[in-house]
Parts: sequence; C-alpha cells; structure tokens
Amino acid sequence: MKLYISIWFPWLITDWLLKKNQALLHKPLVTAAKERGRMVIKAANAAAANPGIYVGMTLADARAICPGIEMIEDEPGTALKLLTAMAQYCIRFSPRAGVDGEDGIIIEATGCCHLWGGEEAYMAEIKKRFTQLGYTLKIAMAPCIAAAWALARYAEDTIVLDENNILPAIQPLPAAALKMDAAIVQKLHISGLYRIEQFIQMPAPALRRRFGNHLLQRIAQALGKEAEWFTSIEPAEEYMERLPCMEPVFTAVAIEMAIKMMLDNLCKRLKKEQKGLRYAVLKCYRADNRVIEISIGTGAASNNAAHLFKLLEVKINTIAPGFGIELFTLTASRVQELKTMQELLWMQPKGINDIALSELIDRVRMKLPGIAISRFLPQEHYWPERSFAATTDIHAGSTAAWPYTRPRPLRLLHPPQAVVVTAPIPDYPPMSFRYKNRLHKIVKADGPERIEPEWWISEGRHRDYYYVED
Repeated sequence: MKLYISIWFPWLITDWLLKKNQALLHKPLVTAAKERGRMVIKAANAAAANPGIYVGMTLADARAICPGIEMIEDEPGTALKLLTAMAQYCIRFSPRAGVDGEDGIIIEATGCCHLWGGEEAYMAEIKKRFTQLGYTLKIAMAPCIAAAWALARYAEDTIVLDENNILPAIQPLPAAALKMDAAIVQKLHISGLYRIEQFIQMPAPALRRRFGNHLLQRIAQALGKEAEWFTSIEPAEEYMERLPCMEPVFTAVAIEMAIKMMLDNLCKRLKKEQKGLRYAVLKCYRADNRVIEISIGTGAASNNAAHLFKLLEVKINTIAPGFGIELFTLTASRVQELKTMQELLWMQPKGINDIALSELIDRVRMKLPGIAISRFLPQEHYWPERSFAATTDIHAGSTAAWPYTRPRPLRLLHPPQAVVVTAPIPDYPPMSFRYKNRLHKIVKADGPERIEPEWWISEGRHRDYYYVED
C-alpha cells in the first residue's frame, strides 16, 4: 500500500521574509502587489491574519483594520522558487517529492518510514527540520494524495495508514477539504452541505446531477478509489541506490563504505539483468542543504563493483562533508546490455576485447581528465586525412580494413606543413627536400603512389606520395 505525506505552509512567504528580517518577527506583515490601480494583499503572516486581514483584501482596507501593518512589495514567482527548493530538500526523506500548489509539498513515503523508526517518527523528523528552518507547517499522512492534502489543511498532524480509515478521518472536515472549485463549494453551501459527512454517502447520480462529475471524482480520489498523481522534483530513475544516514557522515572512511555498499547493490542488480553501467552520478546531500555531485563514465558497459569504486575513489577527496552528509544516492544514468564474449578453448591474445584494457583506460581517464583517449578505425577513403575516424568506444567496429599492402603513417601533421622538393623531372623521385629551412638529401625513394581526389566529396588535383630516406 502506498503512503503519501502532504505538507502545508500557511505563512510561506511571510515566514521567509521574517527569516531575512528578524525585526519584523512580532509585527503584522503582508506582501502586496498592484492590481487595477490598487494594492492587493498577496500574503499575510499570523499576526496580520488574527485581526481579520486575508489574501485578496486591498491594502487600504487592511490598514483601516490594523494601522501598524508592515507591507513589503510582492515578488511574483517567489513561492514557486521556495517550494521547489523545499521539495529538493525533501529528497533526503524520499526519492519522490514535488510541489503541491502554491503553498505545499507532497512526498511519497512508501517504504521510507522504517528508516526513521516508524510513521510517527518519520513525520516528526520532517516537521522538526522545517521548523528549525523557520517555517510554520502542518503535516498529514494518508494512503492517497487527496486525503493527505485535506487532513494537512483541516486537521492536526493526522496519520491514516489504512484505506478503511480514510472515511472516518475526512468526514468531519469542511467541503473545501476536497480541493474543489470555489463554485462547487459555494453550491454545496447554498444547499446546506458544509461538511463532507453531510453529502459523501449520498447517491452518485444525485450528486452528479446537482454538482457535476468533478465532485464525484474528488470523493473517489479522497477515498483512494481513483488514482491521483504528482510530478516529482527529480525524475524517477530505474537504476538508483539510496543510503540515508541515521547520523551525519564526516569521515572519508565512512564515505567509502557508503559508496561500496551502494555499488555492491547496484552491480548485483545489473548482473542479474545482464547489463552494465556506462555513466553514473553520485550525490551527497549535506546537513546544510548543499548537494555535492560527482560523476564517472566507462568506455564499455561494466558491472564490476571493484572497478567502478576505483573510478569514484579518485574523486572522493573532492567531497567536502561540511556539517555532515545525511543521504547518498547513486544513479546509473546510462546502462547498456553486456556483450557476451565467446570463451575460447585455448589461449589466444584477447587484444581489444580484453576487459582489463577497457578498465585501464577508464582509470587513466579519471586520473587525467584533460587527456582524450581515442581509438582509430579505418574508413573507406583514399586520402590519408579521411582514411580513419576517432572513437571513444573501445568495442566499436568498422566494415573497412587497414591497407596493409601500402602502410600509412601513424600520425598526420595538422595543419599540413609545406615542403619544398627538388626533382630532376616531373613524376620522378625527389632528389632533396627542404623542411623548416633545413635541407635533406634523399638517398632512397619509392613511389609515386598517385591518389586522385574523390569527386563525390570534393574536387582538386591529384596527389603523389613517396617513401624517402635521407
């Protein structure tokens, strides 16, 4: 059974402003923006709400009720930025957390509560963290999103673990707890239906005829009979390992142990599915809300935990734990099917297919990040600069073959360098050549090998190539 946690921040914007300016802590505070030539309140703190000030009221009316009110100009988009950062912070409690409207967060708690000692301890820890950050919040847990949303806003820190207990929990709540359009709530009030218990047991055809399908849908979602989804702040990864820490981790030894544990679990799963890792990201969530991220890549798919740890080990010294790391996540962002190599009955050189060679290249890349390691494959072209292609995939293949009958130089100068040649007559081997103001007399020469231009690519004159010895 799934479990969801809904968190409601009734004074989100003003709590954030009070954190920045402690002098306003016990004063009535609102934010306002200009609409149609007048200032309209967009957010208010508890001290301002107590006398009767509410969102949508004009600032002039608010000053008439409370002359000493403090006003700060509203900045559009602030709430979304705050909630996005908070949802990102909640990743340490669950792999799935997202923004819920303009004043809340939704967390999928399925399979996470036992890591904190149970549902009550789990919710208490979340509430304690945000309270320490200076925010007022209400929190609730339920098997479906709609019920958790309703209980968080209209009840007191409620925990519902069974779908059969949802109905008794939401029945005393007002109709607005079903998160419906204001027009539907107003129709219910006109009909004398103020609480959910007054209409939730009514026949569906009667409710549909009077209030529309949306009310029935919200009732079904609140009771867990119809699915409801939310968008997580981080997309769900198929190959991901999480390791929450009961106490913040500081030492390099503890970080190494955490990485080894996650790698072992990840590689066991990859081996079962006959897959290998090509790119992985390690994230370390610190207690001061910072996230440290390091990544590794492999030239060939690998599920060798020892090899992958050596790649991460190079970067462990770049991880600054600060006040301690509370959560580790290891995500295999790119995974490939493993190529099964045929085993030989007798010993032969493995060559390019030797996995040890691929692992060596990976380690060199990690230790020398500025060095590009490439493999060159033959291409079906005659001109030397087009006769090969570079690739970082050690197992890449080519349909062409190297021209062993007429070997080519291992390296070409880029850009080409000018050489002044002396020959007795055209098409004869050269007698001498001058390169970088130095004269070289030729003792032996072989050639020419004439290569015509590839007309389907470019036009130009032919080339004559010689092998010479000075």
